[in-house]
Amino acid sequence: MHPTAPQPPSPPPQPQTLDHINHLLSDLLPSSLSITSFTGRWRLLHSKLCSLKSSVSEIVDSPQWSENPLVQTLLPNLLSTLQRIQTLSHQCSDPSYNVGKLLMQSDLDMATSWLSKHIQDIDLLHRSGVLRQSNAIVLSQPGPGSAKEDLGFFIRDLFTRLQIGGTEFKKKAMEHLLQLLADDEKSATLVAKEGNVGYLIRLLDLSANPLVREQAATAVSILATASDQSRKCVFEDGGLGPLLKIIESGSTAMKEKAAMAVEAITGDPDNAWAISAYGGVPVLIEVCRSGSLAAQSHAVGAIRNVATVEDIRNALGEEGVVPVLVQLLVSGTDSAREKAANCIAILASSGEYFRALILQERGLQRLLQLLHDSSSSDTLEHVLRAIFILSNSESTATILSCSTSFIIQIAELVKHGNILVQQISASLLANLSISDGNKRAISSCMGSLVKLMESSKPDGLQEVAARALVSLLTVRSNRKDLVRDEKSLMRLVQMLDPKIEVVSKKFPVSVIGAIMAGGSEGCRKRLVVAGAQLQLQRLAETEVAGAKKALQRLSGNRLRSIFSRTWRE
Repeated sequence: MHPTAPQPPSPPPQPQTLDHINHLLSDLLPSSLSITSFTGRWRLLHSKLCSLKSSVSEIVDSPQWSENPLVQTLLPNLLSTLQRIQTLSHQCSDPSYNVGKLLMQSDLDMATSWLSKHIQDIDLLHRSGVLRQSNAIVLSQPGPGSAKEDLGFFIRDLFTRLQIGGTEFKKKAMEHLLQLLADDEKSATLVAKEGNVGYLIRLLDLSANPLVREQAATAVSILATASDQSRKCVFEDGGLGPLLKIIESGSTAMKEKAAMAVEAITGDPDNAWAISAYGGVPVLIEVCRSGSLAAQSHAVGAIRNVATVEDIRNALGEEGVVPVLVQLLVSGTDSAREKAANCIAILASSGEYFRALILQERGLQRLLQLLHDSSSSDTLEHVLRAIFILSNSESTATILSCSTSFIIQIAELVKHGNILVQQISASLLANLSISDGNKRAISSCMGSLVKLMESSKPDGLQEVAARALVSLLTVRSNRKDLVRDEKSLMRLVQMLDPKIEVVSKKFPVSVIGAIMAGGSEGCRKRLVVAGAQLQLQRLAETEVAGAKKALQRLSGNRLRSIFSRTWRE
């Protein structure tokens, strides 16, 4: 940020101020070349003064320049800067003036910086077109349906006043910018294109006016969450670092807005790595530990986003993220609990190290409790996925297999959950060693498993549904119940039809084989009447895996005699 030139106590009228500026420029341009000390710095100042003179001359080309409130702010500051440079010129030209060399070098460097800032501001005035428009502090916002060109000019006007104007200009400009973003969510993309998002981000600095800083945090948060283009702009203009600083030391309201923005930015996998570069891991974990409920929810969302990056995942483990996540499963908002469960599933899938940590912190018990308490499909999906991954541990699998309440609950989810919840629940039924008593207790979910076998998406659903069904059919009463269910029986037989290509035939064949494994005559008759024998014959002819064996069991001695006669011939 450029240093600010000394402010005059009471600026003279604008035409008089401009006359003073032109007079000083006429004196300084030749004198800056005649000074023999610090010649390199004075040559740079001369170059800046030449550019400034050209810029100032363009101001008077605008018919309303003297009435423009931004010019009224800019010219007095410019005059003050030139007066200071004139003083420096006299000091460097006076052989008797005794001043420290380093101090003078610093003063000249600051003067150069002030001139650069003034030149940039005047250039911005010309480029934005503000000098040719209304002299109001802020233009009126274009109404609904206005042309994109009008809205673009309004945005440029806002940012011009935001960058050049004093505190009052900034507050008014920020109010109108926030109103625009609130009224039209699509305007964020245009703001990113026509405005100066980098300047908004600089306003997040502690040196900014507190109200303007808070307004800027709100605007940056909206831009980060509104569209892909505006979010990309916030990240590429360096927004992540300042946002993390606000999370660390800002007010509660600002922390919540900044955390929301960081969650959105890290939602892009290409941005996630930067959290580590800015030292954001401990900051996010601390917010999850002690921040407001809203800030916690967004912070754990950001942690979930970055947990897929291996290096950051290791840092999360070292900073103690697991106990914090497990605690959020109990104490967080519904949103925070869902994201915490999702993050735990991601960490658990990365290896034994995190699985052991999660189990050590009683993560399984917390997940089971949340599974019982939550009614959100998304939360249930993440909780079940985490439990499924943890069940790779033999001790965890034993605990789950012996829990009748858990087995009954996932059977209910097979019947009533969304498709992903059904798939994970079926996977658990297929993988766990369930007792015969519990298999009998959940026989009512078999019809749902048959129905799931008809679904081609998501990948792997048909297989886990068939495996779960085969597992339940090791109980005799379940085999009888399934063939008595006419709808499920007809579905199963239809899936055997070679014309129905959406279902891989090995899955219904395995189920038929499981039904006939007990040799029940009643089951055999029902399958034959339903047409399973004919379909299996067709599948056996095309050598579908398991079809001949299932057909043999279904046909009994008659099929064996046919195969025997064929072999002899």
